[in-house]
Amino acid sequence: MEEIHLPDMRLNGQVAMVTGASRGIGKWIALGLADAGARVAVVSRSLEGSRATAQEIGERGGSAALPIEADVSDVDAIQRMVQEVVEHFGRIDCLINNAGINVHKPMLEITPADFDAVSGVNFRGVYFTSQVVAKAMIAQGGGRIVNISSSAGVLLRPGIPNSVYAGTKAAVIMLTKAFAEELAQHKINVNAVAPGYFATPMTTDRISDPEIHRTILALTPIKQIGGPADIIGPVLFLASEAARFITGQTIFVDGGRTII
Repeated sequence: MEEIHLPDMRLNGQVAMVTGASRGIGKWIALGLADAGARVAVVSRSLEGSRATAQEIGERGGSAALPIEADVSDVDAIQRMVQEVVEHFGRIDCLINNAGINVHKPMLEITPADFDAVSGVNFRGVYFTSQVVAKAMIAQGGGRIVNISSSAGVLLRPGIPNSVYAGTKAAVIMLTKAFAEELAQHKINVNAVAPGYFATPMTTDRISDPEIHRTILALTPIKQIGGPADIIGPVLFLASEAARFITGQTIFVDGGRTII
């Protein structure tokens, strides 16, 4: 009889770096990876926010977390944060490119500054953080990159001005495929998770409006707004040995929004 081993989704002793980890989805992911045994570098533009998440990891019994202040739209800042993580932990096994921002304006009102701000974090940040971390992963023999895209990367709804954000999140889906093909030879898996509506600070203004909330649920087959466990599970899977034969894929974690 063929011997079959159950894949391990624990991350004991591994090092994960999560950007945009001071709140919302990034914070949930950082806490979830720590609960799974990873040592976590908690990155955000606010050192106070990074420290708060790192402290919560410690209070939950996780390994000592490393809080880092960095703006991922700044390539020099990316270089510094990766160097700090490698010097502190010795390696980076998993990168979660979560940092993201949005500007809710109609296309006719978007300014060059708006465009540069959103694309700088959501596209440039993902690109160059992946590049710098991939070099460290190649030196150590491999790793995993998980990009956080969005259902907005493939889905439009009337009356929701989202052009720059949606464009960057669509780009992340294609970057995931391109990076996966190039980095496979270096034993680096690259995948993405595309959330739908989750109860985070970025969506509070919409979810708190009763009429918009009803509309969201009406267009979500599962009839729920996402919570921490809903996003932690798929990210943990892709960060773990259980997903070793998966690369270049995007998992839509959206309650079914993108199927209708």
